[in-house]
Amino acid sequence: MAKARGRGKPLRRRDRKGGPGSGRRKPCQHCRDKVEQVDYKDVASLRRFVSEKGKIRSRRITGACRRHQVQIARAVKRARELALLPYVNEGGRDDSPRRERGDRER
Repeated sequence: MAKARGRGKPLRRRDRKGGPGSGRRKPCQHCRDKVEQVDYKDVASLRRFVSEKGKIRSRRITGACRRHQVQIARAVKRARELALLPYVNEGGRDDSPRRERGDRER
């Protein structure tokens, strides 16, 4: 009788190879350009690191290294303080009354 091969323990999700999370991380944009300090006056580049709602995007989304992500966050906060960047997106405001979770329009 032939022995069944590969019938051991099932593979756990973290043990699987490949998938969407595998591969190399792309290098930090600022490290590639050899930027020492992120400039708070460069509003065009800082807008890429802020979401539509005005939140600072995380390292996982932006691809920045830890050092530059801290500098980006500090630069965005400084640019907001000097009114170079908005704190929130005014275009996203909705004046309709808020509905509760269970309410439906009929």
